[in-house]
Amino acid sequence: MVPADIRHRQLNSAAVILFGFLVALFVGTVLLMLPVSTVNPGGLPLLPALFTATSALCVTGLAIVDTATYWTTFGKVVIAVLIQVGGFGVMSFATILGQAVVRKANLSANVISAVERRTAVGGIAPLLRRVLLVSIVVEALVALALTARFVALGYPLPRALGHGVFHAVSAFNNAGFALYSDNMTGFVGDWWVCVPIMAAIIIGGLGFPVLFQFRRDVFHLHRWTLNTRMVVAGTLFLLCFSTATILAMELNNPRTLGGLPASDAVLAGLFQAVQTRTSGFNSVDIGGMHEPTLFAMDLFMFVGAGPAGTAGGVKITTVLVLVAAVSAVVRGRTQPVMLGKGVPVEVVHQAITVVMLSGALVVAATFALLALTPFHLSEVLFEVLSAFGTVGLSTGITPHLDAPSLLVIIFMMIVGRLGPITVATAFAFAEPASKILLPYERPIIG
Repeated sequence: MVPADIRHRQLNSAAVILFGFLVALFVGTVLLMLPVSTVNPGGLPLLPALFTATSALCVTGLAIVDTATYWTTFGKVVIAVLIQVGGFGVMSFATILGQAVVRKANLSANVISAVERRTAVGGIAPLLRRVLLVSIVVEALVALALTARFVALGYPLPRALGHGVFHAVSAFNNAGFALYSDNMTGFVGDWWVCVPIMAAIIIGGLGFPVLFQFRRDVFHLHRWTLNTRMVVAGTLFLLCFSTATILAMELNNPRTLGGLPASDAVLAGLFQAVQTRTSGFNSVDIGGMHEPTLFAMDLFMFVGAGPAGTAGGVKITTVLVLVAAVSAVVRGRTQPVMLGKGVPVEVVHQAITVVMLSGALVVAATFALLALTPFHLSEVLFEVLSAFGTVGLSTGITPHLDAPSLLVIIFMMIVGRLGPITVATAFAFAEPASKILLPYERPIIG
């Protein structure tokens, strides 16, 4: 049996994550309020600094001030560090949890064994080193590619390197912050800038359990875990489907893709489809998109990408588990099946809980913003889902929100970043369910 003190620490992992996050948020906010961080004399007021620090730490990308012109070099460095801390700090715990679930590791036994030997829990330190190594390698490669391109475009080397590193960190961590007032619209047809950024976003969104398995078994598909197969299949499907949707809806829209050459329009459609995987760069005007396109992007942002990575949303695996459960009910099967493997009923319950709680929060936040602001439902819903999914895309209403509305968005960014992980923690470390069952009674459904 697990000792009470060990069990207590396990069940309070969510509190530890929240405390560490709040400390980093406080430090980041204070640093961004300093006069040295902004071009504004006297420093930045509390709310804009808090909003920017939250957006960076939650790797979201929403902004109420112009990142390119409002911050000094010191302020931009602080934002980049917050992005890296938010990406690595939270996702490291998510990766440890994800690896434990995928490998069916007994964390309780490992902790007890470590306590008895007075040593550290085996496997965690090497795992964190691998997470850090992957992050550094991917960001370095993307930074080199972007730096070379910026130099070719005529940037001085120090500026090219600074822009390359910042956008590489922002892209891999799915943050969406850019050092240009128009975000990435100036590079709408530049494959040498857009492709490295898209690659970093997709890699970060796959999740580290998938990347670690690729390192060993990338060409041995029969060894892939169900998690890896679900993430890869779901990622490919959503990328293709979202790209086709955006292209079909926007090709004749002169405010977005309609005025671009064919090759640039295809690149822009693909680029924006990748961003809905929870990164907030934009190479076209999001506010100029048609209503059906915005609604489709709402759905993509809610889903997000792979678990235990740098992306947000309810995650691909969660949605696919629900699809398997619905399919099983429709076909009269007793067990949900996904890619030839049975899905345990407790996993289905977890997926339902995550989606229902997330949906309830999105509805509540949307209602609050509709009551507080003069904006339309499509604009408000897009903003809320962008915050919850830690995406960072915006129709342009963020800078015009009042203080109470900004606090709602801040809350949704924090919940969107920490919520799924803390819920997963509660599930992973929960006590075994009671074997006592109450008498059944059937309500009428439908």
